[in-house]
Amino acid sequence: MSKTNQITPGMTISLEDQIYRVESSVKVTVAKGVPFVKTKLRNLMTEEIIEKNFKVDQEVDNVALSERRLEFLYPEGKDFFFLDIDELENVLVPSTVIGEKVQFLKEGIQLKAMFYGNTVFSIELPQFLELMVVKVEAMEASVAVSSANKIGVLETGAKIEVPLFIESGDVVKVDTSAAEFVQRI
Repeated sequence: MSKTNQITPGMTISLEDQIYRVESSVKVTVAKGVPFVKTKLRNLMTEEIIEKNFKVDQEVDNVALSERRLEFLYPEGKDFFFLDIDELENVLVPSTVIGEKVQFLKEGIQLKAMFYGNTVFSIELPQFLELMVVKVEAMEASVAVSSANKIGVLETGAKIEVPLFIESGDVVKVDTSAAEFVQRI
């Protein structure tokens, strides 16, 4: 337990059966009112940001999250199986936690996961991955060649813009946070 005047950005708290990371925290004092603490909180399950005001010295539950390394194994229905590299145990991660990151999951990819107890709250892919282009879409003849890109389909199913010189079978480096082509490998 902590007091709200001790809340700092980066701290993780439990509120109404949800886990939030504090994005910002400011103590507000008003001339004729009661001071309060204004916060922005990020829900670790949904990534939604909410604003919440707390009374000064109100108690909040601190949450200790643990970071573990996972390796992607295979999809199971709508969920995904990973191997906890340190514990050598299988971990089932719901698709709601994976979200749009599913487009870069490939067998053997290692990533970081944040746990509260045995529950995975978020995953973080490596910033760059090397993936094979399995298909490129044909270009229209009317497109100006100097600034044109085409759509490449990666082995994971993700579609990204790639330069005109990229062909099927090429391995490319992809920035997973922006879903962008970086370079040909």
